[in-house]
Amino acid sequence: MYEQIVKDIQAAQTILLTTHRQCDGDGLGAQLGMYHALRALGKNVRVLNVDATPNKYRFLTPDSYIQYFDSHHDLIQDVSLAIVFDTNDYRLLEPLYADIEKNCKKILFVDHHPVLKTGPEPTAGSVINTNAASTGEMVFDIIKALGAPMNRDIARALYTSIAFDTQIFRYVRNSYRSHEIAAELLHYETEPSIIHKHIFGNFTALKYKYLSKVLSEMEFFYKDRLVFLQISSQELSQYGLSADDSRDLVDMMMNIESVQIAVVIREDEIGHFKVSLRSKGHFDVNALAETLGGGGHVFSAGASIKMPGDVLKKKIVEHFAKFNS
Repeated sequence: MYEQIVKDIQAAQTILLTTHRQCDGDGLGAQLGMYHALRALGKNVRVLNVDATPNKYRFLTPDSYIQYFDSHHDLIQDVSLAIVFDTNDYRLLEPLYADIEKNCKKILFVDHHPVLKTGPEPTAGSVINTNAASTGEMVFDIIKALGAPMNRDIARALYTSIAFDTQIFRYVRNSYRSHEIAAELLHYETEPSIIHKHIFGNFTALKYKYLSKVLSEMEFFYKDRLVFLQISSQELSQYGLSADDSRDLVDMMMNIESVQIAVVIREDEIGHFKVSLRSKGHFDVNALAETLGGGGHVFSAGASIKMPGDVLKKKIVEHFAKFNS
């Protein structure tokens, strides 16, 4: 699976690494793991992301390695190879992707999400492995195939990717591979508790005040099997929180025993929503995400859509009307 991308990396003179906007632990960990590995191999490599890194990943010192397209950055010039991590949909990189297309000779996607049925196709030569529980697992195999020496920087980044996307090994897709890779990484990353604390133990008192307010606004449907919550970026800002903090809400809602599907819609601008969908494994939420112009995994997906909030809510709730049966 990785033979050709390894050859492409070995042949490239200059390499650019990036991930989707509003990056998460998987995309960030995967790209920083690859960055440190390529630097160890003496490659000319840089990291350029669409927008800023969420604060909870500061333990990876991302600003020491990453430039941001929405702020001051060096121009993209004469790049042999660009690698995009944790998405195969170029729309999630705009407006950066248009610049990459103009200035990079070859673009490859490394991702574990299914290719959208109605969306853009990934570029030829891209590696899509839907059996991987995280993009970081794929990058681990690529680094091994490149023969790069493992070190703590690589291990910390890749462990972050795996721990984040598996929710500390809750979702490993019935595979031993996540544990097997993590076991090797922990020979180099000797303080995984630091990673766990930053990713999952970063709640402030103000954040709990916000959570206590919005969780009381949850709506339940179909004998409490579907839970729905609408929030706004404006209110997040009032509590000193970022868009990234809203991800914790949908994960908390999934801890409700009766719930099979959790939905959070976040209004970023008037009538413009970010939809987050989760399923415990009996219902496909990716199908709904695609109808909204998004995508993801069968049991974890999302979309960005412009639509009145009440219309969007009705569309989502009615999509799961089979819960009534």
